[in-house]
Amino acid sequence: MTFSDTHGSSFWMILLLFFFAVIHSGGAALRVKAESVIGARAWRLIFALASIPSAVILVGYFISHRYDGVRFWNFQGASGLIPLIWILSAISFLFLYPATYNLLEIPAVLKPKVRIYATGIIRVTRHPQAIGQIIWCFAHLLWIGTSFTLVTCLGLIAHHLFAIWHGDRRLTLKFGKEFEEVKQKTSIIPFLAVLDGRQKLQIKEFLRPSQMGILIAVIFFWWSHKFISVGAQRFLSFDLTELLARIA
Repeated sequence: MTFSDTHGSSFWMILLLFFFAVIHSGGAALRVKAESVIGARAWRLIFALASIPSAVILVGYFISHRYDGVRFWNFQGASGLIPLIWILSAISFLFLYPATYNLLEIPAVLKPKVRIYATGIIRVTRHPQAIGQIIWCFAHLLWIGTSFTLVTCLGLIAHHLFAIWHGDRRLTLKFGKEFEEVKQKTSIIPFLAVLDGRQKLQIKEFLRPSQMGILIAVIFFWWSHKFISVGAQRFLSFDLTELLARIA
């Protein structure tokens, strides 16, 4: 068995992660300059048209190749593992859903704006999406246990660690002292600011309609997991690896 047979998909996943990071973080870096030229709504639409397809390809490729490579462990028959994975996944979605999210700004129905907050999930961690991604990676790597999944998770975590630095830098440049004050009152490590007294959790801030949307999303993904095999076969029939090889 050759390296390509065993780890070829891991190599392509690294490339896909790199291109996604360039589109996503690069788009964020260009936001201020681009909005000054074409406007906030136009830039949001361009950004969404680039980011969403790249994310769909990334997710599809992961689902189709998640069991590729070397199997390091297989705990899938362990008692209580399935509820643990779903609890961790549900928690990860609570973090992945940004505190500053406004759904109407995604399609630019409302004018997209950059805001800073120190409430809600930001009291727990200043970078909830990064923490949510790390929790998601831990849960799925524990369930699958393959080298391909390990490579994917390490790539995703690396991107989000960069995004932590990049996000703080962009907000510092835009808001200056105002964001520095937010940084002093919050923490990257979950609950650290709460434990050391800089923050106090306000339960009412978490009782929002958006949280019901997260719950519905978790239920939907739980239900849709039974179609993963069908989706993987459809994606593989597209033969993305061959297309990427031709492009390269």
